[in-house]
Amino acid sequence: MSAVPRSEKPAGRFRRMLDRLSSSQEDLESEELREDAETAGCTRIGDCRDRQIVTVTGTLRTVTLRPRAGVPALEAELFDGSAALDVVWLGRRSIVGIEPGRRLIASGRISMSRGRRVLFNPKYELRPLGRE
Repeated sequence: MSAVPRSEKPAGRFRRMLDRLSSSQEDLESEELREDAETAGCTRIGDCRDRQIVTVTGTLRTVTLRPRAGVPALEAELFDGSAALDVVWLGRRSIVGIEPGRRLIASGRISMSRGRRVLFNPKYELRPLGRE
């Protein structure tokens, strides 16, 4: 048997097809999101550090209205296949187009809150629905 781990071997067309057939739907979607982030030239969420200015992309998993200190705050969880990030718009109850399943690109400064990455009031761009 070869000493090179399977993940480091070059994958042929048949191997890639077999891997896709044996992967779960969630794994396939995560792989697609990671490739999309790389193609868009964005930082992977899993690589983001505290206080770093980043541009990230992914799919909104959840969108909730959660007041912070009596002020309305729209919170969304952005997932890019490597990790999740909370995106928070302070003073907003809703934003047209911000809904679960929507893809977007967000830019701003990462902060850490309770061990989770958070992006407050980011600049954002909604991505088209469906394939581009």
